Amino acid sequence: MTVNHETIVRNSAVRNANTSMVATYEPEVERDVRSSWLAVGLYGLRFALGIEFLWAFLDKAFGLGYSTPKASAWINGGSPTTGFLTGASAGPFRGFFHSLAGSAVVDWLFMLGLLGVGLAFILGVAIRPAAFFGTVILAMMWLAVWPLARMAGGHLTGSTNPIVDAHIIGILGFIVVGSLATLCSGFLGRRWGSSRLVQSQPWLR
Repeated sequence: MTVNHETIVRNSAVRNANTSMVATYEPEVERDVRSSWLAVGLYGLRFALGIEFLWAFLDKAFGLGYSTPKASAWINGGSPTTGFLTGASAGPFRGFFHSLAGSAVVDWLFMLGLLGVGLAFILGVAIRPAAFFGTVILAMMWLAVWPLARMAGGHLTGSTNPIVDAHIIGILGFIVVGSLATLCSGFLGRRWGSSRLVQSQPWLR
């Protein structure tokens, strides 16, 4: 039986092409899947942090009845920081935080921070500065809570983990979203990022 040399070469080329297609197709599909899950994670994290901060602002400002009763709402004369700051019972900074309790300046800075960070993350604009201020707010709250302490004034502090708590997780979330802001900014964020101001000052993205 005679085998045409041209046929052998053609069949070999077809096999090589099929192998090459499989080899390049699978990584592309894998990359697409990874990219999809990355987008879901980043957008989900951005919205979650934004909603957390915006909800905290609304609850403290209007007394929605979750952590703040209506009688203690900011619009009704209540202080959104006094309860938390006076509750700082452990750590080397408790005296400092007690001295800030009830200060109108601190109340305004805290509430504007909650509102600004919440709106920026939900809308996808100014993500990086919002991530910075969100990190500062959570870091200050961590220092006030001081989860490293087990006892304060002869009583348990209620700390469930001295290493990682909700504040640390939130800080890491802000760092991730702020670092990858260009990947999860959305429509408004892309418009914001293309503005002349942000082009000249990328840290505002």
